[in-house]
Amino acid sequence: MHRYIPNTEADKKRMLESIGVSSVSDLFSDIPDNLKLNRKLNICESMSEMEIVRHMENLTDKNKSVEELVCFLGAGAYDHYIPSIVKHLAMRSEFYTAYTPYQPEISQGTLQVIFEYQTMITSITGMDVTNASMYDGPTATAEAAIMACENTRRKSIIVSKTVNPETRKVLRTYLKVRDIEIIEVDMADGVTDVEKLKSLVDKNTAGVIVQSPNFFGILEDVTEVEKVIHENKGNLIMYVDPISLGILKTPGELGADIVVGEGQSLGNRLNYGGPHLGFLAATSKLVRKLPGRIVGQSVDVDGRRSFVLTLQAREQHIRRYKATSNICSNQGLNMVMAAIYMVTMGKKGLREVALQSTQKAHYAYNEMVKSGKFKPLFDKPFFKEFVVSSDIDASKVNKELLNKGILGGYELRKEYNELNNGLLFCVTEKRTKEEIDKLIGALEVM
Repeated sequence: MHRYIPNTEADKKRMLESIGVSSVSDLFSDIPDNLKLNRKLNICESMSEMEIVRHMENLTDKNKSVEELVCFLGAGAYDHYIPSIVKHLAMRSEFYTAYTPYQPEISQGTLQVIFEYQTMITSITGMDVTNASMYDGPTATAEAAIMACENTRRKSIIVSKTVNPETRKVLRTYLKVRDIEIIEVDMADGVTDVEKLKSLVDKNTAGVIVQSPNFFGILEDVTEVEKVIHENKGNLIMYVDPISLGILKTPGELGADIVVGEGQSLGNRLNYGGPHLGFLAATSKLVRKLPGRIVGQSVDVDGRRSFVLTLQAREQHIRRYKATSNICSNQGLNMVMAAIYMVTMGKKGLREVALQSTQKAHYAYNEMVKSGKFKPLFDKPFFKEFVVSSDIDASKVNKELLNKGILGGYELRKEYNELNNGLLFCVTEKRTKEEIDKLIGALEVM
């Protein structure tokens, strides 16, 4: 028998005879009949290689990607330009086949990439330390909440309703099993209602989570939030878009204790929703609460620059009941791509991406509301996303746009019932003036 060659009927018969059963179904006799499917799976018969390639191509053709459509959809995953060098270098076998280094000092290349990634993440967030990345932004947020609870020895987290709804769902899932209370604070005119927040923060509050730019693309004023939570000796957790940090104050400058976010926009494709990349940075006071791994820089016996795993609060290396997280590995390849992207773009490049995204988004917004058919839902400063609504059903708007080869905005009523017909549009630096004008033209004739 060979592991890559299917077994013949004669092979199967010999194997069953050798273990003393008459059929494959006998192997599952312990499972009650009422739990079994009791029919064949609804899949087609086996195919030749040519047939299966053609079948898969037909399935693929049913999808539409941002390569075929003009994308104005964001809501947490963004169609930014990825320089060709990112994929070219990340696909090198040294990176592409490498996994988490279990004999870390041997994997100097992997360790150096993590070290460089960490250095750049701390630089753009203005924080002291970061780990070797997380699964995605939402799980990073949940881990940050757990960090705050561990640090303050409190069991209550307040999260703004302007935080991405998907992130809040993951947060609820994580914290439910840890018996941590989650309180959602309402919004007012598209931003966190600070007055309500003040009434909710008390001595049991471990941390407050705010997102800026928030889910609606609006820049939150976190000054009062920072003041309120720190007066109560809790932690400020900020969820940020890393691209926005090319032109905005860093969370470190705003007084954040923990910073999290989705790193997909840093050189990673949309990947139909994943895999993505989470980042988590913190002040040095919280370094021992940080999940995952931290790579440090040192010298070897010959005085040469070298890299070592410095801190790793992982279940594999410590007793489970002492673990603060279940994060055991990071999104290594996505992290490599983010590191290459940040090195390639540099500070000037990141600023240029942020500026172009902002300017193009504001051009699209102004043109969209000029006709009066689409009206702004909120009157607040925004980054690269904005919300408008009209008398036309939002799903009908998107359907009409799709017919014209345009991927429209996110329909807000999916998560916010009160924002019926609200559409969240996103404009990145990839969109040209001609593409934006095409969108405006398509909306005007509806």
